[in-house]
Amino acid sequence: MSSEQRQTSEQDRPGWTRRRVVIAGAGMAGVQTAVALREQGFTGPVTLIGAEPHQPYDRPPLSKAVLLGTAEGSAFDVDFEALDVELRLGVEVTGIRPAEHELDTEAGPVPYDVLVVATGARPVILPGTEGVAGVHLLRTLDDAERLRPVLAQQHRIVVVGAGWIGAEFATAAREAGCEVTVVEAADRPLAGALPAEVTAPMTSWYAECGAELITGAPVAAIEPGEVVLGDGRRLSAGAVVVGVGARPATDWLAGSGVELGADGSVTADDGLRTSLPDVYAVGDCASFPSRRYGERLLVHHWDNALQGPRTVAANIVGDLPDVYDPVPYFWSEQFGRFVQYAGHHTDADELVWRGDPAEAGWSVLWLGEGALKALLTVGRPRDLTQGRKLIEAAAHVDRARAADPSVPLKSAVA
Repeated sequence: MSSEQRQTSEQDRPGWTRRRVVIAGAGMAGVQTAVALREQGFTGPVTLIGAEPHQPYDRPPLSKAVLLGTAEGSAFDVDFEALDVELRLGVEVTGIRPAEHELDTEAGPVPYDVLVVATGARPVILPGTEGVAGVHLLRTLDDAERLRPVLAQQHRIVVVGAGWIGAEFATAAREAGCEVTVVEAADRPLAGALPAEVTAPMTSWYAECGAELITGAPVAAIEPGEVVLGDGRRLSAGAVVVGVGARPATDWLAGSGVELGADGSVTADDGLRTSLPDVYAVGDCASFPSRRYGERLLVHHWDNALQGPRTVAANIVGDLPDVYDPVPYFWSEQFGRFVQYAGHHTDADELVWRGDPAEAGWSVLWLGEGALKALLTVGRPRDLTQGRKLIEAAAHVDRARAADPSVPLKSAVA
């Protein structure tokens, strides 16, 4: 079904001005969808359903302030009562019956006129670790609360996975005084996110922070008090934290008629509509076609969950379709460094270094036929701000000037 057909289906429904919007998922994407609906003038009923019993909260502080005990929580500063948004917390969604326009939940069916799927992602669990004492994930507030006393007791911790979450947790654990070993199956950190020449300078960050990094080390088993590597080595561990990625939380949509991709994501269109009439998807659970990059993107980052809801709300409220085609953006605070990334570099054909990785601040630019496609910055937030605007403008850059860190990036336009 095309975007135009879906829009017509929605607007032809009886009582359109008082239609009921139900949002499945109370994370950033779900909360921001409710907020955006009210900001854009929607006056109909809005129900926000969350699987966790807690007041909806932001996730980035979980690996920082909440984990270290410098903050008790990270609840969103949103007055749901003032917005006239009904909260149903501690309720799992279990399916959709599109013919009846009903969402199935553990607490019974919930009728909807428009449904927004915002159930996010779930961490990948290593096979055989379910129920093993001392094995932790870090995705929810409850996860952070369980890990807080582990850090306070300064256990010897083994982190499985040298991705973004692994690096952030290792940073917090070292700050808490824990002995930390990070094991990674690939030959380098962030192997699935960045090319080898970019991650090479990051490898030394672990040792500088006092953490041991072991690469090329798949985990064969996790036993109480030990992590067994594929080569037979055994690492003692008072606790194990697994951070090996996440998958869209969409199992509950099986058989519903909502089209899913091979990666488990809802295959939304450029207006974040799904294959079912009156059903949208946004945030970590949804992929979308990017005209800017010529491919479908699945973005598991905070900014996507913040920006996408505005498009969903505009398409629910407005008469004209709104297209979602952002410049992806994320950040990570690790080992005393502020790392930022904007864009998407898979179609780039040239890499330009801006500054020396041995210094405190440096950047990397990805160009495609001379145009800036993406950049990663370490301790250079001004590069990120200016570069993001250049990506949005599809600007071409002068390579020599762009490589000179003393030249403002906005002045390196060809």
